[in-house]
Amino acid sequence: MLIKETAKSAWRSLASNRMRTLLTMLGMIIGTAAVVAVLGIGEGARSSVEGRIRSLGANLLMVRPGSASTSGVRSGTVKTLTEDDADALKALDGVAAVAPERSGSAQLRYMASNLNASVTGITPAYLEVRSLSMGSGVPFSDLDEQQRARVVIVGANVARQLYPGGSPLGTRLQINGSAFRVVGVLAEKGSGMGSPDDGVFVPLSTHRSVLFGQDHLSTISLQLASEDRSDTVIAQLEQLLRLRHRLRADQPSDFEVRSQAEMLATMGQITGTFTTLLGSVAAVSLIVGGIGIMNIMLVSVRERTREIGVRMAVGARRRDIMRQFLVEAVVVSLAGGVAGVGLGYGAAVALSRFGEWATIVPPYAVGLALGVSILIGITFGVGPARRAARLDPVEALRFE
Repeated sequence: MLIKETAKSAWRSLASNRMRTLLTMLGMIIGTAAVVAVLGIGEGARSSVEGRIRSLGANLLMVRPGSASTSGVRSGTVKTLTEDDADALKALDGVAAVAPERSGSAQLRYMASNLNASVTGITPAYLEVRSLSMGSGVPFSDLDEQQRARVVIVGANVARQLYPGGSPLGTRLQINGSAFRVVGVLAEKGSGMGSPDDGVFVPLSTHRSVLFGQDHLSTISLQLASEDRSDTVIAQLEQLLRLRHRLRADQPSDFEVRSQAEMLATMGQITGTFTTLLGSVAAVSLIVGGIGIMNIMLVSVRERTREIGVRMAVGARRRDIMRQFLVEAVVVSLAGGVAGVGLGYGAAVALSRFGEWATIVPPYAVGLALGVSILIGITFGVGPARRAARLDPVEALRFE
């Protein structure tokens, strides 16, 4: 019996019991849809996180104080980074711009509105290094930094909360009781941990002398001329700072360097692990669907025992019988997989459109789902197919 004839015969057999075939496919449909939807959610989360990290700035390196330790126990960050360190890093080959910053938390007040927010001291280079832009107003100038001007740029969320329906430009904003003139509002960047939308920014010198009085820096951000030179710049940076901080060869560094590529790789591993975990859980339903296929195929073998006997009596070989039932199992499984891919893709699109959750169904998810569907059909169809092929023709013809 040719493969084409076997497929036609299998299809006719399945079509003659449409309801049973549909119910058999249901397990595969649900399982495949779950896998496709979960992979779409995971890929969307990975892409979203990658976009957030890249939005921090192009070719970005971040230097932060290291953690102090007492008797092997970490006890907070050390205060080692200074403005002189930042100035020294500007001379490194491959560094396009350097932006030192200080951070703190303060109470903001405008008329009857109050808000607790982060206050970051920055230099004019900060906006370029962090890929931030002004929504309205003007950025800080070098003169503001030199004169310790009491001017402030507010984030988009802060502007909405303190100035609902109005423009903050030109108003006097109280920061820890000191009056600052609002000169600009940042363009909205998007929610997330450490989003600039939720903070306010003052000149670095003003942050030190007027608000918090701290001399050390919380972060030094470096924009590289080329991402390809990241490793070289990091090596030079570490050597320079260790020399400036007078650290011996056996002493650990009192600072930490994080690159954008490292952050991307770390977050990619985390989201990939969660996607794999969720996908594995969803894939359990595929096994349940496969068991359903095997169960129905065993029932089908029993119901069609006399038919099998007739086929053998007119010349069908055992391998022909086995091939027919195996093809039926694969057809049921694959049809369920195709329907499940469509359902899963639709669920991912609906979640993205109505649930405000970024989802991206990767092409490999479709191929993986269909491939697993065929594998499930073969794996769980072999048993019933072999049972059908091993029937005794004489006993099969006698079966009622």
